[in-house]
Amino acid sequence: MSLVVAPRDPLPFDPIMRAAELWEKRIGPSRTMAAVTSVMRAQQILLSAVDTALRPHGLTFARYEALVLLTFARTGKLPMRVMGERLQLHPTSVTNIVDRLQADGLARRTPHPTDRRATLVEITEAGSARLESATAAVTGIDFGLTGLSAEEETTLTDLLAKVRRSAGDFG
Repeated sequence: MSLVVAPRDPLPFDPIMRAAELWEKRIGPSRTMAAVTSVMRAQQILLSAVDTALRPHGLTFARYEALVLLTFARTGKLPMRVMGERLQLHPTSVTNIVDRLQADGLARRTPHPTDRRATLVEITEAGSARLESATAAVTGIDFGLTGLSAEEETTLTDLLAKVRRSAGDFG
């Protein structure tokens, strides 16, 4: 399936490489600037593609990720604190995501059976059904990641993991 992300004709040149050439002449080595700018632009492209695929399902990527995470839990339920850790989000963001999922009937909060301070979140039947159709939509466009072979996708994941590890994202 072909994915059109930009509503305009493509530029006849790579603007990041053009900027790198100018950076090199005026500022200094441009390798890192070009790499970071490329990652940032790729992130915009991927987010746009995923958002476009999820929009008809009434989901954002953050809410989609939360539903996926809930289905990965052995019991189908997770404490909100654990959701925040796994999604690498601030507690306020998790609360907002769960609020929206609950308002849409896709998840529900339940009291923790042994810890009165904790609240569990579980996916509903409606949430599971929505997740199934949304997953078909995002996998149908390969999450917007086009132009790479399977081997290149693995290499990209490995390279970005190195960046994430060195930034303290995981040990």
